[in-house]
Amino acid sequence: MKKGSGKTANAKRRIRVRPKRPAAMPAGLAGNSVFLVGFMGAGKTSVGRALGQRLNWIFEDLDDRIQAREGRTLAEIFRDAGESEFRRAEHAALQHVLEELSGGSARVIALGGGAFVQKENAALLKASSVPTVFLDAPVEELWQRCCTQATETGAERPLLRSREQFRKLYQARSRSYSKASLRIQTGSRPVETIVAEIAKALGLKEIALRTEQGEVE
Repeated sequence: MKKGSGKTANAKRRIRVRPKRPAAMPAGLAGNSVFLVGFMGAGKTSVGRALGQRLNWIFEDLDDRIQAREGRTLAEIFRDAGESEFRRAEHAALQHVLEELSGGSARVIALGGGAFVQKENAALLKASSVPTVFLDAPVEELWQRCCTQATETGAERPLLRSREQFRKLYQARSRSYSKASLRIQTGSRPVETIVAEIAKALGLKEIALRTEQGEVE
């Protein structure tokens, strides 16, 4: 009886073991959209625009959406309401983008330098299964790019007041960026080469016709 009871108990334990199912991928997201993340100067805008043109996908900068939704510039949000209010607006804008992507639109979205670092945003992106690409470059090259851009545009960027502060923030944020689906080096490389590498690595497909938002190509 003891042996028989042992076998029965073992059988019950085996029945309780269930095979792990692969996570379901939301329809309309994976393969039809991609997010670009990385530090300032990494090339998210230039690479994003070029990737959108190559694939005939729409390119969007999340910061532009935030400004449109809030009716004021990012600098004004920070000045008038502080970083916590900006992060709230950023998270809401990201949620809205993901809702739109669930309809199957093909889009390349560039995130602000601090967006992917926020745990709530990273969790949203992970749950959506949309691929994220970390664009990276040597910190000295990022610094030079940002300084050149600031000089050419006349824009004032507080982080450019201290090279050491710039470096420390880059190092702190890199830990979060490294959790992206793919890491691509942009240092001293042509944009076309970077774009081709991203498209090939993620298997992104060009679309022949786009009618979204009134655009036909």
